[in-house]
Amino acid sequence: MTAKKSPLIQLNDVELTLSSDAGPVEILRGVDLHVGHGETVGIVGPSGSGKTSLLMILAGLERATKGSVRLGDATFDGLSEDALARVRGETIGIVFQDFHLIPNMTALENVALPLELSGRNDPFPRAEEALVEVGLGHRLTHYPGQLSGGEQQRVALARALAPKPALILADEPTGNLDGETGEKIMDLMFDTHQRNGTTLVMVTHEMRLADRCARRISIADGRIVADQSAVDAAAD
Repeated sequence: MTAKKSPLIQLNDVELTLSSDAGPVEILRGVDLHVGHGETVGIVGPSGSGKTSLLMILAGLERATKGSVRLGDATFDGLSEDALARVRGETIGIVFQDFHLIPNMTALENVALPLELSGRNDPFPRAEEALVEVGLGHRLTHYPGQLSGGEQQRVALARALAPKPALILADEPTGNLDGETGEKIMDLMFDTHQRNGTTLVMVTHEMRLADRCARRISIADGRIVADQSAVDAAAD
């Protein structure tokens, strides 16, 4: 009998409290979340509900104040910053709303840089391969200022995909794009998911994008208030 595979993501009773001039602010409160290998998950909720903070916890870019965060075989609690960075570099690709490209580097260099920093011995061939995958093989030597918004987001997506991570985290990936361009970016992300079996967790305010995911999670006041399959969510 084959043993059941553990979830890729396991969050148990996660809390995030940040300091402010007015005192402690509870951002996340008792979040439990398990996401399996190859799942697609859309996270929705009003502004300030904790969506992006949850994504930052998953990325290891924010430390949980309380609770357990596990990604595959790595438990984030207690990991050093260097060890956490290694896990992130090997396992997670992140796509932000703001593209975060380095303006004085070409598309190829922007994608290759994180691969170089992680110690890979093939950063430029792999970067070129990733850019070809997102349809930018003809833009390798162009700088961000020479690219359209959609092309810049494709570079950012190629950068996220280049290490061939198990998990893609996307924070409002179409937020700075027009509708048609945003749709093309999402097509690329879901095509990649289908080809590679990548797990995709996406924060979005657009329900039509969340509906493309197999699962929709709703957050309000730092808590998960609904966790539905796409079929159940559509029926509501």
